[in-house]
Amino acid sequence: MGGTGLRNTDIDAALNEAREGYVTGAPASLARYVEATTVMPGGNTRTVLHYAPFPLAMARADGCRMWDLDGREFVDFLGEYTAGLYGHSHPVIRAAVERALDGGISLGACNMVEARFARAVCERFGLGRVRFTNSGTEANLLAMSLGRIFTRRNRVLVFNGGYHGTVFGFAGGGSPINVPFDYVLARYNDVAGTQALIADHGEDLALVILEPMIGSGGCIPASSDFLAMLRQETTRVGALLVLDEVMTSRLAPGGLQSALGVKPDLTTLGKYIGGGMSFGAFGGRAEIMDLFDPRRVDALPHAGTFNNNVLTMSAGLAGLTDVYTPAAAAALNGRGDRLRGQLNAVCRSADAAMQFTGQGSMLAVHMLRGSVRSPEDAANGDAKLKELFFFDMLARGIWLARRGMMTLSLPIDDVECDALLAAVEEFVSARRSLLE
Repeated sequence: MGGTGLRNTDIDAALNEAREGYVTGAPASLARYVEATTVMPGGNTRTVLHYAPFPLAMARADGCRMWDLDGREFVDFLGEYTAGLYGHSHPVIRAAVERALDGGISLGACNMVEARFARAVCERFGLGRVRFTNSGTEANLLAMSLGRIFTRRNRVLVFNGGYHGTVFGFAGGGSPINVPFDYVLARYNDVAGTQALIADHGEDLALVILEPMIGSGGCIPASSDFLAMLRQETTRVGALLVLDEVMTSRLAPGGLQSALGVKPDLTTLGKYIGGGMSFGAFGGRAEIMDLFDPRRVDALPHAGTFNNNVLTMSAGLAGLTDVYTPAAAAALNGRGDRLRGQLNAVCRSADAAMQFTGQGSMLAVHMLRGSVRSPEDAANGDAKLKELFFFDMLARGIWLARRGMMTLSLPIDDVECDALLAAVEEFVSARRSLLE
């Protein structure tokens, strides 16, 4: 057996040992999981939370810390996949929700908060008009549908590895439950290749949609020349540019688009902007969004029982205006950039085939050397080593996504960042022979 075979055997042995320790340490989560499988397919109602041998269940949380059913404490570096920016039970947001509860929940009417929240969102992210939904998936569905109607074209250009909600997943090219639009699939950060596709499909192309940094696919930033080309070419062929900032709007005071200097036709939002409540929004150029103006005889319909629910409107307004101010956004993302730099310094010092990508308060680990500019690049990483990293981090009290994604919340401070750095340093040291 050659060196590669021996190394793979060693990785398998280390991973099996880590899994055994995981199972031994979480009997209450295992029992909960077994019971849940009797009423939910696989004990699950949210696919991303499932992983083998079974997922941990959390009993409570406070600030940036969580406790599982077996009483173990974790520093929450997952941050609810960017939606948990405010941490758990932020006092300002909690007070806003309690005030809303005192005034009634399901009013079935326009309320006193939605227009104020809409103005705050429009001013913050440079939108001409905005409409609210209940999730980022809904926001992207409506934005894409609107773009196809406005341009009177059908084709939608997306990127391999992109994700725009549960019915818009393009990992490996696409998902069987995707909305059946007419898609053109491009490679993220491929300037020449994407430019050629836009030219080839120009007359039929309604829109191009992408995240300015791929989130779920590995926290991979778009290059400035790539975004500039997309803005220029979509304008040239009469297609819309839609930026999915459901995750990335947290990365700069005016969303990542403001930091990158690109102005889309439509922007979709979600996650943290609802203050921890279910939320989505889409907005942009007034002449496009005004197709939903119900005063028009040809108005497009857009219903949704909870689009303007008072809990989300109140929590979102308090969070965006009183807590996540532009100064707070700059500070949090500066902390994230410093942390990622320190983590990469640890990897370089150990000469490990391991790196952290991302921007600001979002980051992801990849078990490989060389640049990561697309999900295709990220797929070259060692999946077993990433899984080993996940279980080793849990054993050290660090909560993160199974796929290696992490986000910072506002309560995370130097103490928590130092804990993550120490855990990664220990991992690199203990697993050095596997990371060569």
